[in-house]
Amino acid sequence: MARLTANKKVLLADVAGTTVRAMSGSMVAYQGQVEFKSAGMGGGGGFRAAIRQRVAGESISLMECTGNGRVHLAYQAQDVTVINVQNDTVTVESEHILAVAGELKLDVQFAGLRGMTTGQGLATTKVMGSGQLGIVSDGPLIGLEVVPGQPLVVDPDAYVAGLGNLQMSLVSGVSWRSLVGDGGGEPFSLRFEGHGRVYIQPAER
Repeated sequence: MARLTANKKVLLADVAGTTVRAMSGSMVAYQGQVEFKSAGMGGGGGFRAAIRQRVAGESISLMECTGNGRVHLAYQAQDVTVINVQNDTVTVESEHILAVAGELKLDVQFAGLRGMTTGQGLATTKVMGSGQLGIVSDGPLIGLEVVPGQPLVVDPDAYVAGLGNLQMSLVSGVSWRSLVGDGGGEPFSLRFEGHGRVYIQPAER
């Protein structure tokens, strides 16, 4: 099976007769015999997801890296983190997906969680199954545990992904942003309940 390893701001994708799906244009170097070709969302997304993607004007597109060797992937010098997924579902804002390895299926949905709060046509991708997910973030990715009875509230701009049995809801009203005078319309926050982990980035968009 292909393997992903994070090395600060570069993701190392090792393929041995296998395939890694990566963000188009993210390859900065490679070693060995590796071929690159354009890929659809695949496994659960497929053609319909690609059509929805184009209609919404989203830029998420993947390429397949196949063969034997190591591919170096990066995006705008952002931090890279690898999330191991075992028979679970990860909900991730699509712009943060750098690479996917293993038996993972992707399904793109619009608008994303931040799209709900900003009105922008953003995409959220559900990643299901077992494998590895390479994520990019503006600053080191931070994982916050969510346990029953202790809801977690986060800024939509900081939210990157959620793993586990989580229920998300929008919370309107006074937020920390409106308190500092940065409220462009109705302020919203994201509230997570259940059991799992929410990943956030320390920098706002």
